[in-house]
Amino acid sequence: MTLVDGKDPAAFATFYDRHGGAAYSLAYRIVGDTRTAEDVTQEAFLSIWRSKARYDRARGSVRSWVLGIVRNRAIDLLRRESGPAPQLDHDDEATLAARPAAELTDVEAIRRETARQVRGALAGLPREQSQVIELAYFGGFSHTEIATMVGAPLGTVKGRMRLGLERIRATMAEGLSHHVLEEGLS
Repeated sequence: MTLVDGKDPAAFATFYDRHGGAAYSLAYRIVGDTRTAEDVTQEAFLSIWRSKARYDRARGSVRSWVLGIVRNRAIDLLRRESGPAPQLDHDDEATLAARPAAELTDVEAIRRETARQVRGALAGLPREQSQVIELAYFGGFSHTEIATMVGAPLGTVKGRMRLGLERIRATMAEGLSHHVLEEGLS
């Protein structure tokens, strides 16, 4: 990375050869289009080349640093293409729930409540656990890919995922039993 920071073309070519494939793969998973994924990957590597490399070894592997830059570029692109976000007040959930729906069925109400509970359970996890779960379930990455991205051994990633999922299950079960108890009392 010192050579890349020093604008050494051979070092940058090696850097790209090592991380370009994973960067493109991540960009493609986020944007869903080959041409756009190529553009995102190119933008990310150009920004690394043009700027002073801000890689910090203490914060993780080079791969996870590069993938973080690609992820941010891809998400920024999706945000730009989607147009302005709706203005929400302080109670985002209430504002979204108050939007008129074509038909708010029991199934949709249950889906929304379950999604709210899962978001809450996920937010209550330590960052290391929520990160691997989000990458696996929302990003579609394998355990091996996640291990590379976060710079942790495969066993550690699997352990974090197992512990996080156990905590989510426990939180969800606790919420269900609490809900059933409240229903029984009313």
